[in-house]
Amino acid sequence: MKYIKFILNGIFFGIVLSKSEAISWYRIYEMFKFQSFHMYGIIGSAIITGIIIFYFIKKYHLKNMDSKEIEFIPKKGGKYRNLFGGILFGLGWALAGACPGPFFVLLGRGVFPIIIVIISASIGAFAYHSIKHKLPH
Repeated sequence: MKYIKFILNGIFFGIVLSKSEAISWYRIYEMFKFQSFHMYGIIGSAIITGIIIFYFIKKYHLKNMDSKEIEFIPKKGGKYRNLFGGILFGLGWALAGACPGPFFVLLGRGVFPIIIVIISASIGAFAYHSIKHKLPH
């Protein structure tokens, strides 16, 4: 019962993604071909929302579920790793026709081939976790 608010937020997020057509392969295809502003508008509004939320978390010293103040730890610079990671992410997004956010929304809407993508993404995440200590960070 403690986590019901997170489940409800996830359901709300899924409805928003679905209604905004952010899970539409056609919309993603348009974005990668620079034919429509639709997805760029969604991504841009998400960035602005994130900036506002970060501002309020820092200003009001908000706490997490364990009543500990939320800390932001600055990351070390690394333009090559971010560039390489961004390219891999973009390629995966283009091949799957969806970024990781809407995977489960698509599954909930009955797009069952997304199960292959979910399994592949999970294997990739576990593979990265098993070798990340050997990679330059």
